[in-house]
Amino acid sequence: MKKMIALCFVAVLVGLLAFYGRDALDLYRLMSFMDTTTQARDADEGAWPRLTEACVGCHGRQGRSQNQHYPNLAGQPAAYVAAQLKRFASGERASPTMAPLAMTLSETEIEFLAAYYARQSATANQTFEPDAQLRAKGEELVTSGACAACHGEGLMGHEQFPRLAGQGYDYLLAQLDAFAQGGRKDPSGAMTAVVSTLSEGDRKSLAQYLASLAPAAN
Repeated sequence: MKKMIALCFVAVLVGLLAFYGRDALDLYRLMSFMDTTTQARDADEGAWPRLTEACVGCHGRQGRSQNQHYPNLAGQPAAYVAAQLKRFASGERASPTMAPLAMTLSETEIEFLAAYYARQSATANQTFEPDAQLRAKGEELVTSGACAACHGEGLMGHEQFPRLAGQGYDYLLAQLDAFAQGGRKDPSGAMTAVVSTLSEGDRKSLAQYLASLAPAAN
């Protein structure tokens, strides 16, 4: 039966080529490309309906947001993404947007999303132009504060410590302010201790530098 269907398909294709010529061949190639692309997306993001589609509006396609208010998820450590989703779901971390979404996710779905974003390549924050003086001050703060001790080489994150390099400026500043004002807690207490020593100007400088820092290849 399969052999007969294949022969019929070939016969139809030959007929189309004879009648329509180059146009039919181009159409066949387009259909073949679309089918291959769909299969590749299914393998990477899962079959439709895809969990990742709910994230695109804020975090961008493949987690590469260029909106300064939302974090880039591409290249974030899987352990960090999973931990944050669980904190949103439990109410430990407050967000009127993320909490309801996280509450609907199963453990399997959380692990899937975490692994998906972890394997995406991080890209630079191309829509942000830093102030040169503030950026320089921010770089000094990163060095003196030994941020790489927790956030890894190039501040690309590891395990439950997030990637900071190339994140949205507004998002970074909002999180630094939240740690300073007690609105966000870090289980280790490290971020609260570090940020409590920073002035409002320091936090702006730090966010400027981190937002402009090009992520290393992962």
